[in-house]
Amino acid sequence: MTGAPVSRTPTTVPSPSAPHGVLLADKAADRTSHDVVARVRWLLGTKKVGHAGTLDPMATGLLVLGIGQGTRLLTHLVGLDKTYLATIRLGRATTTDDREGEPLGELVDATHLDPAVLEEAMQALRGDIQQVPSTVSAIKVDGKRAYARARAGEDVELAARPVRIGRFEVTARRTDGPFQDLDAVVTCSSGTYVRALARDLGAALGVGGHLTALRRTQVGPFDVADAAHVPARGEGDDVDLPLRGLGETAARVLPTVRVDDAAAGMLADGKRIPRAPTAAVESPGGQRHRDGRLVAAVDAAGRLCAILEPAGESWKPVTVVPLDARC
Repeated sequence: MTGAPVSRTPTTVPSPSAPHGVLLADKAADRTSHDVVARVRWLLGTKKVGHAGTLDPMATGLLVLGIGQGTRLLTHLVGLDKTYLATIRLGRATTTDDREGEPLGELVDATHLDPAVLEEAMQALRGDIQQVPSTVSAIKVDGKRAYARARAGEDVELAARPVRIGRFEVTARRTDGPFQDLDAVVTCSSGTYVRALARDLGAALGVGGHLTALRRTQVGPFDVADAAHVPARGEGDDVDLPLRGLGETAARVLPTVRVDDAAAGMLADGKRIPRAPTAAVESPGGQRHRDGRLVAAVDAAGRLCAILEPAGESWKPVTVVPLDARC
């Protein structure tokens, strides 16, 4: 049933009624995203759990996890824009662009910065920009993670890549000795490094900067306010993790077309279905569906049957959800 909690009987062997859906999890500080994934696997009794983008151990907030057949939806979720609450400390750079790194360069008094100068520097970092990722990122360089090369003492040079900063606004300012701390809201495209944004702001102002706190509050239309806490080992196993149905989730990010029982049965067999002229395609936010885009096929109960692509006068299934996993 869409949105219904799944029974939590801790076991390492998936049962015949293995769960399917999408889980919004609120990651706690000092836990890795992979810790959360492993814990969810244990609590739900299934090995089939994936994510739509990780968070650094220092960061907290929203992780979008696919469970069972929900892992097949992740490809449509991973590229969504993200929103963060960040705290940027101006006055010194670090080797990792965040508080966990070693100090770089001299300490600079940043308390004198004029708001107009700060706004000018931030404006240059909004919109479509070229960003050099942090050297301790997970980007691969010749088959090896950049952070592994950096920690091994290698000089790591990463190429700039295009990102989009839709929003970069200061919500509060305060001083702490020679430092100026900025609380900021950042909305950005997938692949943006907020640590690098803090670094680049400090560099533009000539005082150095790094990230001291980060919380992801949104991934596309999904909000951390709707996320569940996943208890760590030792915090107890008696917890409900409410899974969102595949149909409900797909409709938030993909145009949808509703199919009757006959078409739903054809899709279960991987068959194409007609693109009837009267079949209404509903798009998220009321946007008009563009021909050529993938759509989600849902049945009368709102359960996901398949992901379709247009093929002439037909809809061709590119992802088919088995009958016993539809939700």
